[in-house]
Amino acid sequence: MMHQFFKNKRDGFTLVETLVAISIFTMSILALFSVLAKGISNTNYAKTKIIASYLGQEGIEYIRNMRDTFVLYNPSSSQAGWNDFNTKLANGSCQVANGCYFNADNLDYGDTTQPMIDITLTACGASCPPLSFDSSTGKYGYTGPDSDFVRKIQITQVGSPVNEVKVFSTIYWTQGSGNYSMVFSESLFNWME
Repeated sequence: MMHQFFKNKRDGFTLVETLVAISIFTMSILALFSVLAKGISNTNYAKTKIIASYLGQEGIEYIRNMRDTFVLYNPSSSQAGWNDFNTKLANGSCQVANGCYFNADNLDYGDTTQPMIDITLTACGASCPPLSFDSSTGKYGYTGPDSDFVRKIQITQVGSPVNEVKVFSTIYWTQGSGNYSMVFSESLFNWME
């Protein structure tokens, strides 16, 4: 009879064993949620970094396009176009520490008089304005609600006479509690003679 008494005591879980099992299960679920949250955060950071890299490269591309338009389509000469390009950069205050920005929102690409020349370069002052995102077109510019991105263009003119322009396109953004930036650079030369 005594043997049955001890056998019945061993069957099933005690309250302590149940609490231990529940706490282990809960810790496992919390660890899983933590890993999922970190994965989502990393995915969002990667997406934002890709967008920032495209916007930084776009800054370089616009300045390169502007150079090509001035040099190729100047009625006088390619050297006069190069000089006009450098004057536009200097007048836009792109060579100072605060840099400049351009607004290409209102460009008319159907204009046969080379719309790239019509881009206005504006000094940033204390800081450049944030880029806006137009969800209907999927484009970044300065029309619509502000995005988390700010683009600053800086240039350094090299040589006397100037035969090289170093262009720096910096993208700044805030994500979570961190501030991030990426810098793209390229040297543009007067390649027409």
